[in-house]
Amino acid sequence: MKETQRILQLRQLLHEHNYKYYVLNQPDISDQEFDELMHELQALESQHPEMYDANSPSQRVGSDLNQEFKQVRHKYPMLSLANTYNEQDVANFYESVERGLKGENFDICCEMKYDGLSISLTYIDGKLVRAVTRGDGMQGDDVTANVKTIKTIPLVLPGSGYPHEFEIRGEILMPWKVFERLNAEREAAEEPLFANPRNAASGTLKSQSSALVASRNLDAYLYYLLGDNLPTDSHYENLQIARQWGFKISQGMKKVKTLQDIYKFINYWDQERKNLPVATDGIVLKVDSLRQQQSLGYTAKSPRWAIAYKFKAERACTKLKEVTFQVGRTGAVTPVANMEPVQLAGTTVKRATLNNEDFIKGLDLHIGDYVYIEKGGEIIPKIVGVDLSKRPLIAQPVQFIRNCPECGTRLVRYEGEAAWYCPNDAGCPPQIKGRIEHFISRRAMNIDSLGPETIDYYYQHHLVCNIADLYDIEVQQINGDGSKQKSALKIINAIAASKEVPFERVVFALGIRFVGETSARLLARHFKTIEALENATLQQLTDIDGIGEAIAKSVISYFANPVNQSIIERLKEHGLQMSINESQAQESTDKLAGKIIVISGVFTQHSRDEYKHIIEQNGGKNASNISSKTSFILAGDNMGPAKLKKAEQLNIPIIDEESFLKML
Repeated sequence: MKETQRILQLRQLLHEHNYKYYVLNQPDISDQEFDELMHELQALESQHPEMYDANSPSQRVGSDLNQEFKQVRHKYPMLSLANTYNEQDVANFYESVERGLKGENFDICCEMKYDGLSISLTYIDGKLVRAVTRGDGMQGDDVTANVKTIKTIPLVLPGSGYPHEFEIRGEILMPWKVFERLNAEREAAEEPLFANPRNAASGTLKSQSSALVASRNLDAYLYYLLGDNLPTDSHYENLQIARQWGFKISQGMKKVKTLQDIYKFINYWDQERKNLPVATDGIVLKVDSLRQQQSLGYTAKSPRWAIAYKFKAERACTKLKEVTFQVGRTGAVTPVANMEPVQLAGTTVKRATLNNEDFIKGLDLHIGDYVYIEKGGEIIPKIVGVDLSKRPLIAQPVQFIRNCPECGTRLVRYEGEAAWYCPNDAGCPPQIKGRIEHFISRRAMNIDSLGPETIDYYYQHHLVCNIADLYDIEVQQINGDGSKQKSALKIINAIAASKEVPFERVVFALGIRFVGETSARLLARHFKTIEALENATLQQLTDIDGIGEAIAKSVISYFANPVNQSIIERLKEHGLQMSINESQAQESTDKLAGKIIVISGVFTQHSRDEYKHIIEQNGGKNASNISSKTSFILAGDNMGPAKLKKAEQLNIPIIDEESFLKML
C-alpha cells in the first residue's frame, strides 16, 4: 500500500476509534494500540507534508505557538435564556407557549443545563471548519484550533446523511475529576485556584496555547442543531440523528407534553445530576417543533420558546476553623472563612467569603461553629446560617481585625461604606500589585501581554514596584536565559503602545479609589489636563454632575500623596497622554446636555458600548432603567417589551438609531 493511502486509512481508523472511546465510551482496541496507530500516522505525515490536513487526528495534540483570536459574527445570534427558579414560573412559561400557539398541540423537550462555555461549531461536507464562542451573542472568538484538541468533538463526521453545511451548538465543559486534579496541581505550585469548572473551562479554551488546551482534557455536549436543510422539524429527533453523525448528545433528554411530566423530569434530575461527571445547574425546556419555535419568536434578549429552570442551591454543613483576612486592590479588607472540607455541588469547599464586619455580626459567628454553606448560582460558596445547637461552650466570637494583615497599618472605615480599608495604598503589597493589574487591564491601559502571575513575578524580583516602573522595563531584564526574546519583545511593545491610550482611560487606570470608568471620563473631560485635576478643590470636583463627595475626597487624597505625585511625574516623562487631545475636545459637544437616556435593543451602526460613549461625549447621561426623569429611549431592533410598555405608560419618547445619529 502506498504511504499516502496508508495516511488516509490511518486517519479514518483513528477518527472511528476516537469516537468509540470518547463519545460512545466503548473502545475496541487498547490505549497502546491506539498510540501505535497515532505514532505511525505522525511519522508518515512528517514524511509527506503535502498531505497536511487540518482535521487529521494528529492535530488534536495542539501547538505551543501563540494565536490571536479573531472576532467572528454569528450567522444566527446566540441569545441567552430567561431564567426561572420555581414551578410557578415554569407553569407561566407553559401557558405563554399555549397562548402564543393559539391552542395548537405542542411538545416540550426537557434537557440538562450544562454549566460550561457555550460554543458554536460549523461543519461543511462533514468537516469541522469553525468553532466560535458565544461572545456578546452577536459575535464571538474563533477558537477553532483549541476546540480541535477536544476529543469528544468530531473533526470529520463518521456518519452520513448530514446537510452540506450546518451549525451545532453546545457547551464546553471541564469534568469534575479533571477540575479537582488541576486545582490540586495549582495548589501544590502555589498558583491561584480556579473557582469552578466553568471558569476553568473558559480560561482553558481562551488559552493562547492549544497544546495546553489539549492537556486539560475538556469535554463537550451538543444540544442544538441549526441550518437550512435539517433532517426533521423536531428538535429532539434532530439531536438523535446528530448522535448518529458522531456527536456527543446528552442521554438526559426527554420529550414530554404536560406540565406534570416537566415537573417529574425536574425533580428526578435535581437529585440524579449529583452523579453526573460534569457540572449542571438546571434544566432547559424547549418547544420541540422548529416551526413552532419560529412562530413564537424572540424578545430582545431571549427566545420565547425556551426557558432555563435553575436548581435551588445545594446546602452543606461544616465546621468553621478560623477566619483570615485578605487585602484587595482598593485596600478593602475581606474576611474569609476557613472550614473543614465538605462536598458541595460537585466540588470540595474549604473557604467562603464573609463579605464584611456587619455580615459577621449578623450571623453572630464564632470560631468552631457549624455553618451552613450554599453556592450562589452553584458557583461561589457562601455561609448562610449557623447551627447554634452545635456551638461549643467555649467558642469565641469572630473579631474583625483593626490593622492591615499585610502591612500593619491601622484600618479605616469610610462613611457610608460597609468595608474596612487599609489606607496605606502606596506601601501595601496587595494594593500595589492590584493597582498594577488594574492599570494593565483591557478597559484601562490594555497591556494584554501581561497578567497577574507575571506582575507578581516582576514585583517579587523588584522589577516593578509601581505602575511607572512598567515603562522602565528593558528586554534583557525579562528575557530569562535568552529563550524568551519573542515574548519579551511583545511585552515591551505592548507597554510602549499603551502610551497612546487616551487621557480619560489613563485617569481610570491610575486606580484612584472610588473612581470608575464613568467618573474618570467625567473628570478627564471637565479638567482636560492632569495638572488641572491635580489642583482641583473639593468644591470644583463636587460641582461636576456625577461626582460626589466621597469621590472628590478620594481624588484630593490621591494627588496629595507624594508617592503618587512622583509616579505621575514619571508617567508624564514616559509620554503617556496626560490631557484631552484636540480631536477629542472637538468631538465633545453639549448637544445632549441634561438628557438622561436609556438604551434598549440591538443596533446595526454602533455597539451599545459605543452608543454609551457617544451619549457621554455629547454631554448626556446613560441610565439602565426607565423613570419619569428619562428624556428618551434610544431603541434598536427587538426592544424589550417590558421597557416598551413602561415607556408608553410614562409617555417617554422613543428614538430610533438613524434619528439619534441625525440629532448629533
